[in-house]
Amino acid sequence: MRQIINKSMQCYDDWVIEFTYHDSKGIRSKRVVSPIRFIGGDRFLALCLSREEPRQFRLDRCDNVALKPAWDYVMPLALNQ
Repeated sequence: MRQIINKSMQCYDDWVIEFTYHDSKGIRSKRVVSPIRFIGGDRFLALCLSREEPRQFRLDRCDNVALKPAWDYVMPLALNQ
């Protein structure tokens, strides 16, 4: 998972990541983000393409992480649950 996030960070114009996120209340949502940097051991900061603002994500709450071409997405994206 970290390798996918790192690749997107290094080539931020070309790649975003898509994943299923489980928030603190257990609510699942599909997210597409542009990672910015790791903050601490288990978190990363990313621009959420749905909310159009930076958000923190915990690695242990991310599932089905996939690298996707950035040009396939236009902000804002609908937040899918």
